Amino acid sequence: MELRDYIRILRKSWILITAMTLLGIAAAAGYSLLQTPQYSATSKVFVSTQSGGTVSDLAQGNAFTTQRVQTYADLVSTPVVLLPVIADLGLDAEAGSFSRSITASAPESTSLIEISVTNSDPVLAAEIANGASESLTSVVDNLERPLEEGAVSPVKLSLVQQATVPSSPVSPNVPVNLVLGLLVGLALGVGIGVLREVLDTRIRTERDVKSVTEAAIVGGIAFDPKAVARPLIVQDDPRSPRAESFRSLRTNLQFIGAGSAGHSFVVTSSIESEGKSTTAANLAIALAAAGSRVVLVDGDLRRPKVADYMGIEGGVGLTDVLIGRAELHDVLQPWGRSSVTVLPAGKIPPNPSELLGSPGMEALVETLASEFDHVIYDAPPLLPVTDSAILGKLVGGALVVVAAGRTTKHQLEGAVTTLEHVGAPVSGIILTMLPTSGPDAYGYGRYGYGYGYGLDENTESSEPATTPTRA
Repeated sequence: MELRDYIRILRKSWILITAMTLLGIAAAAGYSLLQTPQYSATSKVFVSTQSGGTVSDLAQGNAFTTQRVQTYADLVSTPVVLLPVIADLGLDAEAGSFSRSITASAPESTSLIEISVTNSDPVLAAEIANGASESLTSVVDNLERPLEEGAVSPVKLSLVQQATVPSSPVSPNVPVNLVLGLLVGLALGVGIGVLREVLDTRIRTERDVKSVTEAAIVGGIAFDPKAVARPLIVQDDPRSPRAESFRSLRTNLQFIGAGSAGHSFVVTSSIESEGKSTTAANLAIALAAAGSRVVLVDGDLRRPKVADYMGIEGGVGLTDVLIGRAELHDVLQPWGRSSVTVLPAGKIPPNPSELLGSPGMEALVETLASEFDHVIYDAPPLLPVTDSAILGKLVGGALVVVAAGRTTKHQLEGAVTTLEHVGAPVSGIILTMLPTSGPDAYGYGRYGYGYGYGLDENTESSEPATTPTRA
């Protein structure tokens, strides 16, 4: 993944990241509030030896003290030191559990012992630290004193710093906890966002398409929440950005010369509900608006939709021609005032694949290609049935419609493989349902947006001067 991918993920998942960050801060604050404040008090003991006044005696005494000071520090946590402290302060505790709140350390190359006590009561923490220092002094004096009567211990411990009552707790450290909660929440939010993006195999960008197929991306159609109410956008709202994208698609197809057999195109998709039928109908209208003679053929003999979209009678059509029950010119229906002619599907047959692969269909493809400038075939999805692959082979290629955010890479790969297996090339990819805002939004100017505005309402937009985007 590149830097721009991470930036897109951050923009796309900013709500999740923000929520996780706030949750982390809230968890840290709750943890800090639930913790009992702990106070720490520290006393210091100096260790010295009684020796002669010569330099040699001083050196030997210093070496002896350095060697013994760590041993004395370890004595602090033993019962022999702690039991007198417990008794003097009248504490209800055992030496073993009591020792866990006391730590003693000897800084390197020094003769000091630092005794620190942590307790929820700041006064008690100071009293225990001072008591432990006094007890350690007494214990060491007894341990190091020679057995002879009246002998004096060569080691002397002196309390050089009494523990004072702490004014602020050492834990919980609220600022540190909040910062840690923020960092943990932020890391979790970013991690979940990245993981979700990695596991998401849906096609959203051109690069996702290019990772599956080398076919050219010939157009991008913006998402329109009102598409169901006005499927023929080129006719209903010719000045809208979505209508402009169909005119850009028309131009791109003319540039790349997609398809053979006299500019004939099979419009299909990987799965249902990707917008292939509306794409085929609007493309036909856009081609006719440029002065071409266009025929729109409903090749979806399972769930035909063209007749409903175009508002014509679809009871008789392609199936009647293929079984010899009607002549082609008797079922072709002119549409409106444009140069669009529609060939509806007719009655749904029990054997659509056989009809589309029949010699009669092959002859029909040649006839339509010779009589019209462009022939647009609306065909079923590729993955559920093989009809589109058969029709694509007869026509010489197919335009595959891919719904952004809906179609997965595996589905597109399966559709492309199906066409390749029968020898039908992918003439181009048409991205539909493209978001117009947000991190996955496209720069639609590439597809012709921005060329058809400011015109008279009854004037068709001029041809967009764009070139096709190639994979």
